[in-house]
Amino acid sequence: MDVREATRLLKGMRAAALAGLPSKVAPRAEIDASWRRVLGHGVDPDGARQAGLLPLAEVERRRQASPLREVLPVLREALVSVADAAQHIMVVSDADGKLLWREGHASVLRSADALGFEVGADWSEGVVGTNGVGTPLITGRPMQVYSAEHFVSTHHTWTCAGAPIVDPRDGRLLGVVDVSGPLSTMHPATLAFVTSVSRLAEAELRTRHLAAVERLRTVAAPVLCRVGGRALAVDTNGWTAAVTGMPPVDRLPLPKSFRAGRVWLPSLGMCAVEPLPGGWLVQAVGDDVRPADAIPRRVVLDLSRPRRSSVTVSGEAGSWTQELSPRHAELLYVLAVHRSGRTAAQLAHDIFEDPTRTVTVRAEMSRLRRHLAEVLAHRPYRFAEDVEVEVVQPPHPADLLPHSTAPAVRGARHHPY
Repeated sequence: MDVREATRLLKGMRAAALAGLPSKVAPRAEIDASWRRVLGHGVDPDGARQAGLLPLAEVERRRQASPLREVLPVLREALVSVADAAQHIMVVSDADGKLLWREGHASVLRSADALGFEVGADWSEGVVGTNGVGTPLITGRPMQVYSAEHFVSTHHTWTCAGAPIVDPRDGRLLGVVDVSGPLSTMHPATLAFVTSVSRLAEAELRTRHLAAVERLRTVAAPVLCRVGGRALAVDTNGWTAAVTGMPPVDRLPLPKSFRAGRVWLPSLGMCAVEPLPGGWLVQAVGDDVRPADAIPRRVVLDLSRPRRSSVTVSGEAGSWTQELSPRHAELLYVLAVHRSGRTAAQLAHDIFEDPTRTVTVRAEMSRLRRHLAEVLAHRPYRFAEDVEVEVVQPPHPADLLPHSTAPAVRGARHHPY
C-alpha cells in the first residue's frame, strides 16, 4: 500500500471515529485510546488550542533543571545528523510536554514553526491531541504517529516517532525524544532507531549515576571506618554508597524533606544525619521506638499526573512522598477503593484478570510493604483502619492510569469511584 492510499484510509478511519460510526479499518489500540482521552479534553480536531509559548527565561530554567541536559550530546550525536539528512527534526520535551530543545533540517524547522512545534510550546496530549511527544508521555511507551493518526487535522502531513526517557535513579519520567518530519520522508525504521537512542540516553544517565555513587563511596569510606554501630552513606536519592554494622541495602527510602539532624526512619529508627559531598551520612542511634508525632495519620495517593503517580504518608512530624511504579500505583488504587481489604487472589483478578497469579501479587505487595508497612496491613491486604486515605484523580476519568490494562482500572475509567 502506497503513502497516498494509507493516508486516505487513515483519514476515513478518523472521520468515522469522530462521527461515532463503524469503520472498515479500526485504529490501533493505542491510537483509539489516545483519541478517547483527547475527546475528553475537548481538543478541536480541526485546530488544536495552542497554549502560549513559555518565556525564554522559563525555557532556560527548565533546561538547567532537567537531567536530560546531561545526555543532550548523546541525543545530538545519534539523531541530529540522521534527522537532517532525512529532512526531519529532533525535538526533546520535558515530562510536562514542553519543548525544550529542537534541531534539524532548516526547511523542516520552518514548517514546524507553522504548526507551533517550536521551543517553549506545550505538546502534551491534552493540548494538541495525539502526537509523538504528548502520547508517549501518557503511555510511557515508544510510539509512532502517522498522518491522520494525529487527532488534529493540520498535523496530517506529518509523521513523528517519540520515545520516553526514564531516570534510572528513581524511575521518574524525564521527557520524550521525538523525530518528526513531512509524511513523504517517513521511514519504517524511525521508531526503532529513536527507541534505541532513548535507551542509549538512559544508559548514559545510569553510568553517570554509578560514577557519582562511586565518588561518594570514596568520600564516605574513611568516615564510616571511624563510626561505630549501624551507619550508611547514601546519595540524594537514597542509593547506598557504603555501609557498616548492618546488612547492605540497595536504597534507603528518604523523606521528601530530608535534612541534617535527628530524623526518624521506618527502616532504622531514630537516626543522626550529616551531609556529605553528594549525599548523606546516616547513623542509627539505637532508639527504635517511634516518636508519637511520627505515627502516620494520612495517605494521599496522587494519580493526577500520567506516569508520575506518587504516595504521600504524613503525620504530625511531617510527610514522606514516594514515586510509584505503574504496578504499585494500580495496587494502591485498588486498596484505596476496597478499604475492607483484598486477598491475593482478588488482587490478582483486579490487576491481571487471573486469580491464580497470587505469587506475582504477593511479591509486589512485599515490595510495597517494605516502604509502607506503617500504613499497609495484610491478611487481607488493606490500608490500616486508623489511616485516612485520599485519592487525587486526574480531571478526566479517561486519564486514570492510562498505561494500565488492569480490569479494576479500566472499569474505574468509566465509573469513577
